[in-house]
Amino acid sequence: MILGVAALVLVAFSLGVSIVIPRRNPGFPGRSLGVFTAVAITLVVVVLATVELFGDEHEAERAGEGGESVATETTGGEGDAAAGLAVFAANCGSCHKLEEAGTSGTTGPNLDASTQNLDSVARQVMNGGGGMPSFGYQLSAEEIQNVAAFVVASRGFDR
Repeated sequence: MILGVAALVLVAFSLGVSIVIPRRNPGFPGRSLGVFTAVAITLVVVVLATVELFGDEHEAERAGEGGESVATETTGGEGDAAAGLAVFAANCGSCHKLEEAGTSGTTGPNLDASTQNLDSVARQVMNGGGGMPSFGYQLSAEEIQNVAAFVVASRGFDR
């Protein structure tokens, strides 16, 4: 809610100073350039601060976890490696090579050579990064744990 209000204020200001005010006052901002610049910069900083402060709450609401982020739920669980094979085949194999899954994707890293532990793999699947998209809103916390367990177990590393 607060994030939306901050964005609405910035959009309204932007539209007002780019469309409405120049039609009524063609010399805008004229001598008030300093004030205009200060107000514009302040609004942008306020919106960015609002995103930083309230963005996590918004993500938790979208995840439907009642205020608890999915990322905290994906760490610490063991996962079911057997169930993770199906999740991997459906979501990961087109980009990643993993011999155990019979996949040969070349877009992402070769997971046969990866040394990440269970929690690292789960965080990567959840949050994405380094060119990989986030699967935090596509997969459940259980599916993320299962695919992480499968990736780690298929390489023969300890969890």
